[in-house]
Amino acid sequence: MTSLDRPVSTHLVLEAGRADRQYWQDLWRYRELLLILAWRDVSVRYKQTAVGIAWAFIRPFLTTVVFTVVFGHIAKVQTNTSVPYAIVVIGGLLPWTLFSSVLGEASASVVANANLISKVYFPRLIVPLATVLVVVIDFAVSLSILAGLMIWYGVVPHWQILLLPLFVLLALLASLGPAIWAAAVVVKYRDFRFVIPFVLQFGLYVSPVGFPSSVVPEQWRLLYNLNPMVGIIDGFRWCIVGGESPIYLPGFILSLAVTAFFLWLGVRTFRRIERGFADMI
Repeated sequence: MTSLDRPVSTHLVLEAGRADRQYWQDLWRYRELLLILAWRDVSVRYKQTAVGIAWAFIRPFLTTVVFTVVFGHIAKVQTNTSVPYAIVVIGGLLPWTLFSSVLGEASASVVANANLISKVYFPRLIVPLATVLVVVIDFAVSLSILAGLMIWYGVVPHWQILLLPLFVLLALLASLGPAIWAAAVVVKYRDFRFVIPFVLQFGLYVSPVGFPSSVVPEQWRLLYNLNPMVGIIDGFRWCIVGGESPIYLPGFILSLAVTAFFLWLGVRTFRRIERGFADMI
């Protein structure tokens, strides 16, 4: 019998706490599953739709039109800049839509994949992370609205536009912490999923989407930046129009600190509740 004909012996090691110690290695080892789940979500989302992925363009475009007409022309919201109001709106709407979409999709992702979670082992964090990839695809399509409006109004970007991917990443990180936290909490308390849409609707109006944060009185600006999206939206606008929309540096640093805190809290809560997912689902 040659060496090729000999059966290969395999060893299954069962050790208490092994899965916890190798959790992050397993997360990388199961990266193909992450891509498979993301592709499945993309195909399911736009399957049997009339316009397909164009919905990623239509929804933010119509929201921009509504904000521009209602707040820009009817309410006459003051922006304190020479930048066209539509550019101000899209500069706030795109990062907010990225944030709200990740939070909305990821919060229900674990419950939606109950059959998969209850049958096989894999790091459960893959499930909410897969929804992030889907939202990023929609966001990439939505960027065409920004490009079109900048061409229409003749807004020429400055060197700051090169930093736009950085603020997109910050928006993802700001959404990921609350999204992971909510995904775990929804498994334990199912009625919590009804709270998420209300929080997102409220957050839209308390975030500087339809106005620059500079309109907030100076004595309240630092407190206002406890909302992590304030500093990120300001940075996103700064990348588009430069000095016309400067970053409030103390508030931006505070927003980053709040983002880091929620990211830590989200991962910690998810890992703690994750052990009982199969039983609770």
